[in-house]
Amino acid sequence: MSGGARHLYVHLPFCAHRCGYCDFVTVVGRAGQHAAYVDAVLRELELECRLLASRPETIFVGGGTPTFTALPELVRLLDALPPASEVTVEANPETVTAELARALRDAGVTRVSLGAQTFRPELLGVLERAAGPDDVRRAVHHLRDACFDNISLDLVYGIPGQSPADLEADLGDALALAPEHLSCYELEAKPGTRFTHAWGDELRRQADAMEGYFERVVAVLTGAGYRWYETANFCRSEGRDLRSRHNLAYWLGRDYLGIGIGAVSTIENGRWRNSPRLGRYLDALAHGRRPEREHEVVDDGVKARERVMLGLRLDEPLPLGGLRGALDAAGLARVAQLGLAEESADTLTLTERGRYLGGAVTAELLA
Repeated sequence: MSGGARHLYVHLPFCAHRCGYCDFVTVVGRAGQHAAYVDAVLRELELECRLLASRPETIFVGGGTPTFTALPELVRLLDALPPASEVTVEANPETVTAELARALRDAGVTRVSLGAQTFRPELLGVLERAAGPDDVRRAVHHLRDACFDNISLDLVYGIPGQSPADLEADLGDALALAPEHLSCYELEAKPGTRFTHAWGDELRRQADAMEGYFERVVAVLTGAGYRWYETANFCRSEGRDLRSRHNLAYWLGRDYLGIGIGAVSTIENGRWRNSPRLGRYLDALAHGRRPEREHEVVDDGVKARERVMLGLRLDEPLPLGGLRGALDAAGLARVAQLGLAEESADTLTLTERGRYLGGAVTAELLA
């Protein structure tokens, strides 16, 4: 490897409650295991350190709810991680106190991603979220007081019962907090979740309205001066690059190391996913062994297809060097004729309309 992976993901699975729509690897409560888990993560990092650059560009601590992890253990983990230019920690608003905000800042965190989801109390109830609108505002104020100048808010649209007026109000409430970054996702009913059983029919009924909701999100946020740099992501433009550099690494097909239960790594031509089983993970690392993993080979064809799928989510031209074999020439001609993509000698770019249609256009383009 040339210098090792420059991007590190750390998974902290603990949550106070598992929301009905969540399909991430999470563990409810388990306060008595937070210290043992941090021990295990640091042992895994030690075992895999040869795969990581000595100074990574980005570190992303996700979950779960990383800030639900006992604060002394969270700080111990952060203090043990290598320095990086961008260090992001995900947080649920109700967990962000003035003490936590200062501790994150002192531990070298540069960016916090807050899961607001919506500011409408009745819709928060549908999502089974613990935080209220004022918790989001209070969390942002605590982070600003701790001198954070890179805050991201997550919003969800397409919540059962959400009207266009609700969406407009959510966008207005989010913009009033002036976050540097916004991620806006259409709510998905993941198979097997409680949410699918409770709300699947309603989500199917409102599916046709989602394109209009998406277009409204883009119109409002770009009208407020945010750059629509990725399908679901927006950042302020103010003389510095406020895109999520860690997520950009995924979209640009770069190597990354993931540690913790359920974490995925992609290094050169290999990809592996750690077992999601907490007990087995703790036992393996306690005995100095790597955790159980599922492995797959990522050949050049898979890499090229993923590079096209992910690269076309961005607002920058996709360089086609080495990727033409992944494209269907007839499909490319069709989407170009429909005004959904523009091809130059060595790049491919989706038009604005093509970006709205996103995955459907990409599926047409892939061989």
